[in-house]
Amino acid sequence: MGQDREIKRRKLIKRRVYEVLEVSALGDPVARFIDRLIIAMILINVTAVVLETVPELAIPYGTFFVAIEVVAVIFFLIEYILRIWVANEHPPLRNRGRWQARIAYAMEPHSIIDLMAILPSIIGFVLGYWDVNVLAIFRLLRFLKLARYSPGMRSLVAALASERRALLACLVIMLGLVLSVASVMHLLESGAQPEAFGTIPSSMYWAVTTLTTVGYGDVVPITAAGRLLAGMTMVAGLAMFALPVGIIATAFAREIHARDFVVSWGLVARVPLFSELSAAEIVDVAKLLRAQHVEAGTRITVAGEEAHSMYFIATGSVEVLLHSGPLRLSDGQFFGEIAVLTSSKRSADVIALSDCKLLILDADDLHHLMARNREIEHHIRHVAQERIAHENITPHGDIVVEELGPAFRRHR
Repeated sequence: MGQDREIKRRKLIKRRVYEVLEVSALGDPVARFIDRLIIAMILINVTAVVLETVPELAIPYGTFFVAIEVVAVIFFLIEYILRIWVANEHPPLRNRGRWQARIAYAMEPHSIIDLMAILPSIIGFVLGYWDVNVLAIFRLLRFLKLARYSPGMRSLVAALASERRALLACLVIMLGLVLSVASVMHLLESGAQPEAFGTIPSSMYWAVTTLTTVGYGDVVPITAAGRLLAGMTMVAGLAMFALPVGIIATAFAREIHARDFVVSWGLVARVPLFSELSAAEIVDVAKLLRAQHVEAGTRITVAGEEAHSMYFIATGSVEVLLHSGPLRLSDGQFFGEIAVLTSSKRSADVIALSDCKLLILDADDLHHLMARNREIEHHIRHVAQERIAHENITPHGDIVVEELGPAFRRHR
């Protein structure tokens, strides 16, 4: 019996470590603290690596830089070991054996980056070889670890992956253009400048610098035909190198929109009023949301004003000043969902405690949606009446009773 409890306790610890390191759920203070600690350690260590290459700083502060490196290596080593330990908690790897899951996880790109960020330093410590200039390039790989904590960087990587075929096609076209222009320039200028354009490979150097509009000026055509070709090459370079930029920008914007939509969809699906709607109906609601960023200290709603919208808290925290005392709401929570149906007056102030990203659903938008879809209207009104009849108004929802309006308060 005692052994079973110990096994269960270890499983719970392992699951908790996985949640803190890999899931980082909204509202989990421990996961948020660990994430920020890792980010801070990465930034401190990368800054130290850069400054350590400056002789004026390396000599007087050498011991301090080494101490930062030792602490960072130990910290990142523990992090890496823990991530490998909980590898079989990942849903795609749960059906594999413990060691098979760990090997599969260790072979993933982000795990390889984690390992390469610490392995050279460990080898340097063990062998007693510590060349700042040699190890700096490997230690700067730790900066790439930030991709794990940056939705923007993850979106950029996803955008590049999704458009890899189009980008590869652009690369092939560019290489073909470089080769073609270099071959023609070789024919036109090899007689006048054999040292610069005597071979196609040497001409390719000029073609690359011209197509990219860098134009170092160390190799330039001197014949009339060569200069004409150079002008055409510059114009072609502007057009061709704008193509992959446009592809990446479009894909990145699409990824950002998709990510924000998933966040919005998840927040809407958790609202009691909308929790039983179908996926298609929740999509219709999520499309109506608009984002708003408010700074800490901003008064989001004011008591006595007309209530025309409900709010989802994507990030940040707010304080609702109730008659019974202040109430704090944070990531993933919401307020004012009954108010979108009644458009009654607010009875409490809501103040942003930190910088917040809010998703706002206007009453008019929801009413238009309900007018178009009677099933949504019937469901939402039924759930609202049920919540009020059973006094099911919680700190996780619309906690201002006065906002319900007379039509709804009669049911209480």
